[in-house]
Amino acid sequence: MTAVEVSYTEDGPADAPVVVLSNSLGATRGMWDPQVPALAERYRVVTYDTRGHGESSSPAGPYSLDDLVDDVVALLDRLGARRAHVAGLSLGGMTALRLAAREPDRVGRLAVLASSAKPDPQGFLDRAVAARSGGTAPLAPTVVQRWLTPAYAAAHPELVARLEAMIVAADDEGYALCCEVVAAVDLREDLARITAPTLVVSGAEDPALPPPHQQLIADGIAGASLVSVSPGAHLPNLEQPLEVTGALLGHLDAAGSHA
Repeated sequence: MTAVEVSYTEDGPADAPVVVLSNSLGATRGMWDPQVPALAERYRVVTYDTRGHGESSSPAGPYSLDDLVDDVVALLDRLGARRAHVAGLSLGGMTALRLAAREPDRVGRLAVLASSAKPDPQGFLDRAVAARSGGTAPLAPTVVQRWLTPAYAAAHPELVARLEAMIVAADDEGYALCCEVVAAVDLREDLARITAPTLVVSGAEDPALPPPHQQLIADGIAGASLVSVSPGAHLPNLEQPLEVTGALLGHLDAAGSHA
């Protein structure tokens, strides 16, 4: 297996419980910028770029979801973190779910945002084909339209431009391979095995992975709580940063001092 160079950033006290934040398909770790300052007041916050994204490398494919989980486990080992709280959005949420099901001793509390245990594969397969044939740049405007509600996007053109730039900068083949990972995801049987206390966050106006996807996750994990934010599309953490950050802090702080 080709080694992956995972690019990451640490914020907050080095001796605090670790919180790992995993990005969505097409985004970089910069998508978590609104959450990091508040989380870093009491946690060692680790944001990283999924392989094929941002500053992380894009090894030869194909990739599986377990490969992405292996990347997180290797990162935790590198950080000397036996356990961490893990939050992920979209593809990051799928990675977090699989990590919690497969490596329960590594995950303290789990937060899954705008994600799915069983996405409809065709759109992601089509996107992989498009990325390979024409690159990610032509896809960027359409993808970002799903990330923010139209009114919020219209009011924040600088954010739209920044998000589109994330997609444009993604490695074309790495992005295509990650699209194929999402297309192959089926975590429905994994949900019952997840023992980490779980928060599920849903964007009420998410056109990419609508609320029934998050409801299925919350219903499948014992004791999971579900929060819906509105207005909010596929990246509700950007559109409703105070509400989402508050929900994350409330969920993580309930663990007390134990990671």
